[in-house]
Amino acid sequence: MKRWMMMVLSGLLLAGCEIMPPAPAPGERIEVIDREVTPGVEREAERVEEAPAPGRVARQVAFPEAEYAALETSGSAVISGQLTIGGRPVPNAGVSAAPVTTYSAEAAEQALAGRAVEPADPRARRYTHTTRTDGNGRFRLSGLPAGHFYVSGSGPDPRTGNVRVVIRQVTLGNGQQLGVDLSR
Repeated sequence: MKRWMMMVLSGLLLAGCEIMPPAPAPGERIEVIDREVTPGVEREAERVEEAPAPGRVARQVAFPEAEYAALETSGSAVISGQLTIGGRPVPNAGVSAAPVTTYSAEAAEQALAGRAVEPADPRARRYTHTTRTDGNGRFRLSGLPAGHFYVSGSGPDPRTGNVRVVIRQVTLGNGQQLGVDLSR
């Protein structure tokens, strides 16, 4: 039973995680999801069902409005750390902290299986905190609320050149400063 619960919790944490897009222009806000209008997202009060973007898996979990409504969007907690892949720091890579929900768990599960899900519902973006690593792969996410999060980053594997995703599930308390090693 305990193992089953850990698998379910891991899945929930990853549902909002996605592979990061390329670096934005200076001054532009960094988002975890694609910026274009995405298939399957509500538009003008009607639901449009379309195939997911090429190379992406369709989401099976609908956006859980009530689950997200119970979450805070900001707080006083901080996550800092370093993203390394294959023993090397990953500079200028996107790092995100998404709350653990049924929705984000689905995305995390797919990401760990090497598949990217279609972009997240725009309503989920308000709850996901993002940043980029510095030249040494170090990152800092501040203003996070207390709760359970999937912290994720991605970058090329120095041996193969393939993009690798690293995801860690963490729990934050109010005002807590937590160090997270994102390495693979």
